[in-house]
Amino acid sequence: MLVLFPMTRSFRDRHEGGQELAALLMEYADNPAVVVLGLPRGGVPVAYEVARALRARLDVLVVRKIGLPSQPELAMGAVASGGVRVLNNEVVDMLQVPQVVIDSVAAHELREVERRQRAYRGEAPFPDLNGRIVIIVDDGLATGSTMRAAVRALRQLRAAKIVVAAPVAALETVRSLQAEADEVVCVSAPQFFQAVSLWYEEFSQTSDEEVRSLLESAASHTASSR
Repeated sequence: MLVLFPMTRSFRDRHEGGQELAALLMEYADNPAVVVLGLPRGGVPVAYEVARALRARLDVLVVRKIGLPSQPELAMGAVASGGVRVLNNEVVDMLQVPQVVIDSVAAHELREVERRQRAYRGEAPFPDLNGRIVIIVDDGLATGSTMRAAVRALRQLRAAKIVVAAPVAALETVRSLQAEADEVVCVSAPQFFQAVSLWYEEFSQTSDEEVRSLLESAASHTASSR
């Protein structure tokens, strides 16, 4: 299912984008099966507003690309929170990448995933997503490669339903993600996209400290509403 309002407008900041995105997701409000995951770092302020509006748990899904050693920008796959590894078999087969190389790069990136998880959530375990409705949020989707890896990771973690959500996304990317996710929701999907930053008036880098602060604030809101 695709929910799309193809406007060409900008947002004041990520928090405003999250508030407008949340308005399109209210069917998931007050559902204990729902978990909202932000893609760090820029997706977390957006996800925070979504989780607060839906009165749902907020967490993060860290995704790291497994790049080819000689061409780091060429992804052989990705690793994600929960110890998930997803391979791009087309690239691996075409380039005949040895398994030992894949394992080495994947292990390095998985250590970085674990480091970032500790930085964001301390020793708290990654949530069990088996049978859950997962709303995975980013601040914008240009090529969608990170989000695509995230969706595939969530499939391995046995999420019952995966909803991709972002305030703004390239129209072609939204269409391609329909084949990956159960639902794609965005506020604006311009045909001529160029870059995520162009659709925000304020687009400063989100810090690790801000991510931690938003996760702590969301946890306290969730606890007080029970």
